[in-house]
Amino acid sequence: MMRRSASKKAGQPNSTNSINFSPSDLFRTASSRASSKEMERIDNLFHSYANRSLGMIDPEGIETLCSDMEVDHTDVRILMLAWKMKAEKQGYFTLEEWRRGMKALRADTVSKLRKALPELEKEVKRPSNFEDFYSYSFCYCLTEEKQKSIDIESICQLLDLVLGSHFRAQVDYFIEYLKIQSDYKVINMDQWMGFFRFCNEWLKFPVLATTLSLAEKIEEYK
Repeated sequence: MMRRSASKKAGQPNSTNSINFSPSDLFRTASSRASSKEMERIDNLFHSYANRSLGMIDPEGIETLCSDMEVDHTDVRILMLAWKMKAEKQGYFTLEEWRRGMKALRADTVSKLRKALPELEKEVKRPSNFEDFYSYSFCYCLTEEKQKSIDIESICQLLDLVLGSHFRAQVDYFIEYLKIQSDYKVINMDQWMGFFRFCNEWLKFPVLATTLSLAEKIEEYK
């Protein structure tokens, strides 16, 4: 009499119950793990500059970050970085804002962030983005609740920082006018955007800008 074949050992894989992974499944799994690791590094970088009691990066942390990147904290690219993060409060980056910006820039180290700045600058200077950045720069400087305007001294500094490299002559004339005039103590968003439109009109109809024409232009948005 023939002996029965030995039963299958416990734990031995059953071909009928085996799980097959497609290449796309394996790719998604690997991609998910890589993304998770990247986010972990982004978070670690954030916490290395964050104020623990506030749970966010404060002005001191931003200055330290700038020092590590070898970029002056007054450099316009730091404002561009805030724009990329969609930071809401001047001088502060929340974890959510930091994640948004770093992920978009694919930067999880200081070195990568520094190397990403030239491309960020090119991105901001595209016509499709620059008007939004210009508008954002004004809103970013509204530091008080319900504040709707910015003092003349700060506006002059902001104009030079944001628009100086694009419209040097117009910005210089406008700053000169703002410093000698006595009618305006502050500038609001409509006036801020009005000057930007004036500069773009100047490109279409190039004439020498004068303090008089600038004064007339700002008067439209008074």
